[in-house]
Amino acid sequence: MTVPSARRFPAITDQALDALRTRIGVPIENSLEPWCHEATRDNIRHYAHGIGDDNPLWCDPAYAAKTRFGGLVALPSFLFATSRIVSGYVGGLPGVHAMWAGADWTWHKPVRRNRQITTEAWLKDLVEHDTKFAGRAVQQIYHVRFFDDTGDLLAEADSWCFRTDRDHAREQGTKYADVKARPPRVYTRDELQRLYRLYESETIRGAVPRYWEDVAEGEALPTMAKGPMTVTGFIAYAQGWGGLYIRANKLAWRQVNHHPGLGIENRFGIPDCPERVHWEADFALMVGAPGAYDYGPERCSWLTHHLTNWMGDDGFLRKASCKIRRHNPEGDLLFIDGKVVRRYVEAGRHLVEIEQSARNQDGELSVLGSGVVELPSRSGTCSGG
Repeated sequence: MTVPSARRFPAITDQALDALRTRIGVPIENSLEPWCHEATRDNIRHYAHGIGDDNPLWCDPAYAAKTRFGGLVALPSFLFATSRIVSGYVGGLPGVHAMWAGADWTWHKPVRRNRQITTEAWLKDLVEHDTKFAGRAVQQIYHVRFFDDTGDLLAEADSWCFRTDRDHAREQGTKYADVKARPPRVYTRDELQRLYRLYESETIRGAVPRYWEDVAEGEALPTMAKGPMTVTGFIAYAQGWGGLYIRANKLAWRQVNHHPGLGIENRFGIPDCPERVHWEADFALMVGAPGAYDYGPERCSWLTHHLTNWMGDDGFLRKASCKIRRHNPEGDLLFIDGKVVRRYVEAGRHLVEIEQSARNQDGELSVLGSGVVELPSRSGTCSGG
C-alpha cells in the first residue's frame, strides 16, 4: 500500500493546548446544530438501519404498540444523532486531526417517539498520551447530558476524541506498519461464509422476556457479525447519524470560511472536510490510518446493538462503555463477543454486567466494551421505561 506524497499539517503545540485548557468546565454555547432534533419514526429507523439493526421495537410501529412502551422507542445509540459534541465535534487545536475513540454512557429513561431532544455539554478534561500511532496525542473528553421536551434527563455520556499529529502518524507511527505493508485482502466466498452464517442466525430476543433469574455468570452472548467494511457501509451510517462536517455547496463554503483550519485541499485543490478519511483511502493514509475506516460512534453503536438484541423488549440498557483500540479499514470483518461477568441487585433493580470485545478477521483487537443491563425479574417488572 503506497502512502501519498507527504504534506505538512498543523501540529499540537503547548500554546494551543494551554488555550484549550481554559475551556474546561465552561458550558458550550451555540454548538453545531444536531442532525436530529426529534426522535421521529423516520429518524429512529434511519439510525437503526445505518448500523444494520432491524429490531421492530425501533422500526415497526404496529409491533412496538404491543410492547410495554406502547409505541416506538429509539435504540439507545440514537442519541449520537442528537449531539455533534458526543459524536466527536471538538474545539481548539485548529488543523489537528481528531479521531473519536470511546464513550461511557448512562441511560435513565427511554427515548420515546417524537420527543424533542436538547443537550448540555462542556469540555471535561484533557489527558496527554504517548502513542504508537502518532507519538504525542491528546485525549479530549466532553460530558454531554440529554433531555426530552418534558425536561426529563434521558441520558448522559463522557465521550472522547484523540487529537493527533497527522505528519508524525504518517511518517513515524508504528502501529500500522505491518498492515500497510500487506497487499489488499481479497476474500473468497468460503471465507465470507462465517460472517454470512452469523447474519443468518442473528436473533433479536424481542417479546420473549429474558428474566434476571435465568441468567448465569459466565454465560456467553451470541457472536454478532459486522462487515465487510466498505465505503458503502460507512455512508449508510452517515445517512442515519449525519456526520460532523458533511456539507454541500454554499453550506460547505460557509463551514470552511468560518473554520479555516478545517478545510483540507483535495486532489482538485478544493478545501474539503477532514471527515473524508472515511471514504477516501488516500487521505486516510495521509493522516496515518491504514485506509478509509469506519466511524467511532458507529462501532460504539454496534456494541449496544449486541446488547439490545440479547436483552429483549423488557430489558433496559443502563450503562455502556466503548474503548476503540484500532481502526477498521475497508475490507475488515468484525466479530463481537460478550460474556456475563456479574449478576446483582442495586436500588431494587435486577442488573447484569456484560464484558464485550470485538476482533477482526485476523484476530486483532478492535474494540473493548461493557454494559449493564436491567432485566425483568420473576418477582416483579423491569423499571426501565
